[in-house]
Amino acid sequence: MLNTEAIWIFLSTQGMDFGLKVLAALAAWIIGRWVIGLVLRLMGAALERGKRIDSTLSTYLRSILSVILNIVLVLAILDIFGIHTTSFAALLAGAGLAIGTAWGGLLTHFAAGIFMQVLRPFKVGDFVQVGGVTGTVLEIGLFGTTLVTPDNVQTIIGNNKIFSDTIQNFSSLPFRRVDCVAKIANSVDPLDAIARLKTALAQIPNVANSPAPDVEILSFTPEGPLLCVRPYTHTDHYWQVYFDTHKAVVATFGAAGYPVPETPITPRNR
Repeated sequence: MLNTEAIWIFLSTQGMDFGLKVLAALAAWIIGRWVIGLVLRLMGAALERGKRIDSTLSTYLRSILSVILNIVLVLAILDIFGIHTTSFAALLAGAGLAIGTAWGGLLTHFAAGIFMQVLRPFKVGDFVQVGGVTGTVLEIGLFGTTLVTPDNVQTIIGNNKIFSDTIQNFSSLPFRRVDCVAKIANSVDPLDAIARLKTALAQIPNVANSPAPDVEILSFTPEGPLLCVRPYTHTDHYWQVYFDTHKAVVATFGAAGYPVPETPITPRNR
């Protein structure tokens, strides 16, 4: 009975005011989110028209602005319910070490992201290996970087993990070497095989003339000499040249009639 009476007293005295605050908060959220989306779109369009800032930095700036505007929106909604900014700050301060530790981890990723924007070890669209993951950079965010791996899996890595580990950028230089090997039988003349492979490599699309492909004897095995076949190509055509080189080895050796390398068998003495 007391609970029902207390609820009725609350609804009759403060219910209308509380309901109006809820409606105002919903309206502020809807309008605020629309305004934030509009501001971000306008900012993106302005940066794209100016063309003085590349897509990597543009995306990072938009992420920062989005976080700031959403924080402002949340504080404004809290203010509607009478929770002022000073009270909210005091509440966060009273949360203690747990929140501080959690934010400390996020801030390390945020700081690493800023350093990556300044030092620019890679940009959006580069093919890289970072944090033990290989893929194409899709986005450099506030706290993490998004890659798309060669098997089409979207992977997000913390910026601090990237910045504190080894970074390999396969797209930073104009040419990349393709490493393949080809084994010939002991009865095959290595110089003849090398000459044939160099001719075949010159016919593969997107193989660079300078530096010229390398075809040399890499090592010797019981089955026969092992040749290294190393054409150079632009980073955009790496995998096409890689697979075409293997096909060229098979086609060249087949057309030349080379025997298949076989492991020599030593007869046992009985």
